[in-house]
Amino acid sequence: MTQQTAPRQALWQDFERCYRAVASRETRFDGQFITGVRTTGIYCRPSCPAQTPLPGNVEFFPTSAAAQAAGFRACRRCLPDAVPGSPEWNLRADLAARAMRLITDGVVEREGVPGLATRLGYSERQLGRALTTELGAGPLALARAHRAHTARLLIERTSMSLSDVAFAAGFASVRQFNATMREVFATTPSRLRGTRRTAPLDGAAPNGAVTLRLRLPARTPFDGAGVLDFLAARAVAGVESVADGEYARALRLPHGSATARLRPAEGHVDCTLRLTDTRDIASAVNRLRRLFDLDADPAAIDATLRGEPLLVASVDATPGIRLPGSVDGAETLVRAMLGQQVTVAAARTAAERLCATLGEPLAHPDGELTTLFPTPAAIAEHGAEVLTGPARRVESIAAVSAALAAGALDVHLGRDPAELREELLAQPGIGPWTADYLLLRVLGSPDVLLTGDLALRTGAEALNLPADPTALTERMIAVRPWRSYAGMHLWRAAGVAKGFLATPGVPQKPFATPLTPERTT
Repeated sequence: MTQQTAPRQALWQDFERCYRAVASRETRFDGQFITGVRTTGIYCRPSCPAQTPLPGNVEFFPTSAAAQAAGFRACRRCLPDAVPGSPEWNLRADLAARAMRLITDGVVEREGVPGLATRLGYSERQLGRALTTELGAGPLALARAHRAHTARLLIERTSMSLSDVAFAAGFASVRQFNATMREVFATTPSRLRGTRRTAPLDGAAPNGAVTLRLRLPARTPFDGAGVLDFLAARAVAGVESVADGEYARALRLPHGSATARLRPAEGHVDCTLRLTDTRDIASAVNRLRRLFDLDADPAAIDATLRGEPLLVASVDATPGIRLPGSVDGAETLVRAMLGQQVTVAAARTAAERLCATLGEPLAHPDGELTTLFPTPAAIAEHGAEVLTGPARRVESIAAVSAALAAGALDVHLGRDPAELREELLAQPGIGPWTADYLLLRVLGSPDVLLTGDLALRTGAEALNLPADPTALTERMIAVRPWRSYAGMHLWRAAGVAKGFLATPGVPQKPFATPLTPERTT
């Protein structure tokens, strides 16, 4: 695995390329930069249908917060915040990218800027200087822009009272909420609600929970069915389910539990989210977007992957392949360790046994979703009584869970990949495969190739690529920095070769036992 580095020039700094995207109303670039129009004082997404401004009247920004800091307000016509996020935050592993991941997860609202800085390992002053230089705004301004977007979503898509919206979006007071909305959108929250384009889609769920129905945008092409296949093979009963084209799961969030039901469609995912605490909406949406890799740039990824001739047929058959993410880093680590040297089915059975015994019952069960995945503390204390298999593996899972519970090991999406990998490898029972698998799933690292994985090598062989790890690594240099996505094509090829995935044009079956990630630690 190689450490990710920032590109030499960010897209928003390339005026000619950005202006061409605006002139052509290219939707692919929505979310990748912001266009500020000096003559109107508004900022737009690149594909805004309004008349294209003259080159001398525009400037480009990396984020909405930077545009707001420069005095621009959001366009009411193109809704520049209601688009997929920038794929740079996954491609890059620098401080700015890691900070953006945590800010969109709501860390500033929960822990303040000091908490954000501590998680990233920098002082508040260093963090503020770095973000202002890279993104045109400091952490408070970036969090403020994120709160404004969340508030607008709740105003337009729910019937929540405006005061409830204010606190659910993370504002400290109704006064702060009103002032921010007027500054960002040049109107009041009540007027925003009065001009909403669709009827509210929320409702009161049983036992006091609140249900929101959302539409999570994705760049096309979007292989949502492939993510469903991947998740279906690993779905843990009580915690997850996949049926009739829908993925459902229970979520442990900062302020309470939730359940989510996601149905991929063309260019978006329909999401039904039931929350026990509406303050968790931003965190829940961010995690679900990462689970389905909705911010990826499939055009850039597929173009690079087609540079390897033996991948062309697979890319053409499955355009827009996605990298399944994670909604909980600690859970993903424990499940990865359960899957070491066993089949996917065996790992799923072990996880189900663990959940049935140590899982926390949902306060508001939702059909087949009844249980939260056990906490690291519960696994550390009682896991040895429940888990079966080699004693060393059981001991390792208990020890790693204890480190997670104590905070000695922290697996979250703001971690530096190289540092997290080093910490993981220092834990008992964790080898290169597990460490790299965590970078791929939790951080969304785009350039991790799991050459130690038997199924991946089987897929490489099926596509006439080298099955030898060293030779395969050398061959895949050509598709950097998207080797994680190449690996998804190899996993899929293994499923086709073994008969667990159908050929193009024939209904697909889920990934099954032979697609188990394996390792030799």
